[in-house]
Amino acid sequence: MKVLVIGVNHRTASVDIREKLAFNGPKLEDGVFGLRKIPEVKEAAVLSTCNRVELYICASKGSAAADHIKDFLAVFHGLNRQDFEKSLYVHEAETAIRHIFRVSSSLDSMVLGEPQILGQIKDSFDFALNKKTTGVLLNKLMKKAISTAKRVRTETKIAENAVSISFAAVELAKKIFTDLAGKSFMLMGAGEMAELAARHLMNNGVQDVMVVNRTYERGCELAREFNGKPVKFEDFLTELVHTDIIICSTGAPSYVLVKEQMHKVMKERKHKPVFVIDISVPRNIDPEINKLDNVYLYSVDDLQEVVDANIHGRKIEAEKAEKIIDEEVDKFVRWMSSLDSVPTIVALRQKADEIKTEELEKLKGRLTGLDEEKMKAVEYMAAAIINKLIHPPTVALKEDTEDRDELIAMIKKLYGLDGEEE
Repeated sequence: MKVLVIGVNHRTASVDIREKLAFNGPKLEDGVFGLRKIPEVKEAAVLSTCNRVELYICASKGSAAADHIKDFLAVFHGLNRQDFEKSLYVHEAETAIRHIFRVSSSLDSMVLGEPQILGQIKDSFDFALNKKTTGVLLNKLMKKAISTAKRVRTETKIAENAVSISFAAVELAKKIFTDLAGKSFMLMGAGEMAELAARHLMNNGVQDVMVVNRTYERGCELAREFNGKPVKFEDFLTELVHTDIIICSTGAPSYVLVKEQMHKVMKERKHKPVFVIDISVPRNIDPEINKLDNVYLYSVDDLQEVVDANIHGRKIEAEKAEKIIDEEVDKFVRWMSSLDSVPTIVALRQKADEIKTEELEKLKGRLTGLDEEKMKAVEYMAAAIINKLIHPPTVALKEDTEDRDELIAMIKKLYGLDGEEE
C-alpha cells in the first residue's frame, strides 16, 4: 500500500483554480465516495480549505492511482485536466507522510503557526471516518498527524506572539494595561484592519465601545455591530476623556487629533494612560502627542515592526518543529514497514495450524482408546509444540531490521508460503 497526497495550495495555485477544485457542501461527500470507487484507491480523505485542496490516499499502485485521481478531479469538477495539472503536487510514501505532518503542524500554512489548520484536519478526518472511506493505514496516519501537531505546539513557541497587525495592536495594549477587562475603547473611522483590531480587543475583555464616523449613519451601523455607542464626529473630543484605547483609521487628508487637543484631554483624564493606534495612511493623528506623559501612540509601521519580529521568532521555532516532525515521520515509516511482514506471519500461523489439525486427525484414528480428557491433553501438547516452533520466526519478522525483506522471502521459501494472501 502506498500513501499519496495530491493537491494544490496557496503557493502552487491561484484562488481561481483552488475555488474550482474545492469540495464544498455536498461535493465533499460525493468526492470521498467517488475517490473510493477508483480501483487502486483503498482509503481516502479530503481536506478543502480556502488556501488548499488536498486528497489523502492509500492506494495499491501509486503512479496508476495518481493518474486516475487526476482524471477523476477533471470529470468531477467539470474541468480540463490541463487547466489545473501544472498546479498539482503529488507526494508519495515518506514524502507524503512528512507533508501531512507539516500541514497539520501549520508549517505549510500561509501564516506560520496559525491554529485553524489543525481543526480543519480533524474535521476532514472525522468526516472520512464517519463515511467509512478510511481504514487501518489512513486512520493511523491522520491520528499521528494530529498528535504530532499537538506535540509541536506543546514543545515549541511556534504559535506564540502576534503575526498580524490587528493582533499586534491587542498584544501592545495588554503590555500597557495588563488587563483589558473594563477598559473603554473608541473606534474612529471604518477601515477593515481597524474593525478587526476592535473585534480582537472585545474578545480580550474590552466592553465600553464608542464608534466615531464622519458619516453618522455608518457610525450607527458599526455601533450596532459592536453593541456600542455611536458618537458624532464633532463630539469625539468630549468622549475621548473617558477613553482608554483609541484606534484611528478615518482616511482624512490631515490630522484629526493634534498635540494641543490631546494635552487638554489628558488634563481632564488626570493623566490616566491612553493607548492610541493610528492605522491610517496618511497618518490621522499628530505624532507629537507621543511626547505627552502616559500617551502611547503607535503607527501602522510600528505595528509592522512588532509583527516582523514575531514572524522571525516563529521561523526559529519552526526549525525545532521540523526536528519533531522528522522523529514522528521515522516512527510512522517504521510502523508501516512492520506491516509488510503481517501477511507472512498470518500465513505462517495458518500453515502451522493446518499441519497440527491434519496430524491430529491421523492420530485420532490410531488412538481410539483415549478418552476425551486425554485427547484434549494431546491437542494441547500439539498446539504448544507448534507455538514454540513458529515463535522465533514470528519474533524475527516483527523486528525493525534492514534485512526484513530478505527475511520475509527466506521464511516464505522455507515454509512454502509463496501463495499467502496480502
